[in-house]
Amino acid sequence: MTTTPSPVWHPFTQHGLGEPIPRIERASGARLYDAHGNSWIDAISSWWVTTHGHAHPRIMAAIRDQSEKLDQLIFAGWTHEPAESLAAELVRITPDPLTRVFFSDSGSTSVEVALKMALGYWYNIGEARSRILVLDHSYHGDTIGAMSVGERGVYNRAWQPLLFDVGTIPFPYEGQEQRALDALEAACAGKPAAFIVEPLILGAGGMLVYPAWVLAEMRSICARYGVLFIADEVMTGWGRTGTRFACDQAGVIPDIVCLSKGLTGGAIPLAVTLCIEPIFEAHLSDDRARLFYHSSSYTANPIACAAANANLAIWRDEPVQARIDTLAEIQDAHLAMLAAHPRVANPRRLGTIAALDVTAPDSGYLSGLTPRLTAFYRDRGILLRPLGNSIYVMPPYCTGAEELAQIWGAIAASIDTI
Repeated sequence: MTTTPSPVWHPFTQHGLGEPIPRIERASGARLYDAHGNSWIDAISSWWVTTHGHAHPRIMAAIRDQSEKLDQLIFAGWTHEPAESLAAELVRITPDPLTRVFFSDSGSTSVEVALKMALGYWYNIGEARSRILVLDHSYHGDTIGAMSVGERGVYNRAWQPLLFDVGTIPFPYEGQEQRALDALEAACAGKPAAFIVEPLILGAGGMLVYPAWVLAEMRSICARYGVLFIADEVMTGWGRTGTRFACDQAGVIPDIVCLSKGLTGGAIPLAVTLCIEPIFEAHLSDDRARLFYHSSSYTANPIACAAANANLAIWRDEPVQARIDTLAEIQDAHLAMLAAHPRVANPRRLGTIAALDVTAPDSGYLSGLTPRLTAFYRDRGILLRPLGNSIYVMPPYCTGAEELAQIWGAIAASIDTI
C-alpha cells in the first residue's frame, strides 16, 4: 500500500531528513495522544503556549459558548464585549501607565505593532528618531520587523536584504553586566527610538538568564535618555519566570509591552500590545492621516478574546501561583541532581523554566546533537525540542511530579547515552 505524502510544509522542519512527524489526535493536561494509544508528555508546552494544560475545561467552555454567539467581527470602528472586557482586565492587572490595548494575533505581530507604535510616536511628535536597539542573541519573531530586531544567523540569512539595521547591545553575561549597561548608555546617548528586550531570559537564544537588577538598570538608562522601552513578554509572560510578568521581578514598567502565547492559556491565537497614554495621544487627532495604520482581518477575534477572558478568570479564581511555585521547586530538585554531571554545563532555572547545556564537539542551533536528542525523547514519550546543545524544560503548570520525573529521567539517560 502506497502512502500519499502529506502536502503540509511544517515550520522549522527539514523535510529532506525524512524524520517522523507524529500525528496527534487529542490532548489533555500535560499529555498528547495519537490514534494508536501512544502518548507524549508535552514538556515544552507546545512551543511555550500552554500554561494551565491542554483542553482546560473552563477555556474550552468559553470557546464553545462564544462560538454560538459571535464568531468574528471587523474591529476597525466596531467592537464587542469579549474584547472590551479583556482590555479592561489587562489594564487592571498591569501597571497604571499602561492604559491602551492594541489587539493582534501572534507574538511576532505584537512585536511589529510595538515597533510601529514607537516609530509612529516619534514621527507624530516631530522628532527624527528611528533607530531601534536590541539585545544580542535575542529573538522576537519571524516576520520582517521582528526578524530585524532579533539575532542574525542561519535562520534569517536568506532575507537579510529585507532586514533593517539595528544597534546591538551585548548580552549581560555574569561578570559582564556593566559592559552591557555601558554599551546601552552609549547607544541611548545617540537618541534612538526604542530598546526592545526579552525580560530576564532570552528564549530561542538558548534560555540565557540575566538578573532582575540588570533589567531595572536598563530601564533606568532608557528613561534617562527618553528612549522608549519595549518589553517582549510573549514567552516570559503568564507565569513562566515565576511571576505573572517577568518585569514584575525588577519593578520595571515598560512604555510598551507585548503579550501572546499564554494569553489564552495557549488554546487559540491572540496577542496584545499595551502602551502608555502618550503613545496613543501622539496618534490621536482629527486628521485621519495620523491614525495608527495597522490591523489584521482577525484583530480581537471574539472567540479568542473569550478564551483569554477565561484564562484571566483562572488566574483570579484558582491557585495558579501556587502551582507555579510547586513546579519550580520540583524543576529545581531535578536540575540539581544533574548539575554535577561531567557533561552538563550552566544548569539554570528561572521560574518554571529549567535548562542546561550538554558539552559536545559541535554546539549552536545547528548542532548535530539536536535531532538525535529530539528523537531520543520522542521515542520515550517526551516532547522536548533542544535549542542546539541546550536542553530546556518548560511544561504546563498542571504537570505532575511523576511526569516531571519521567521527563528528567529521559534527559539524564540521553546525556549518558548519546
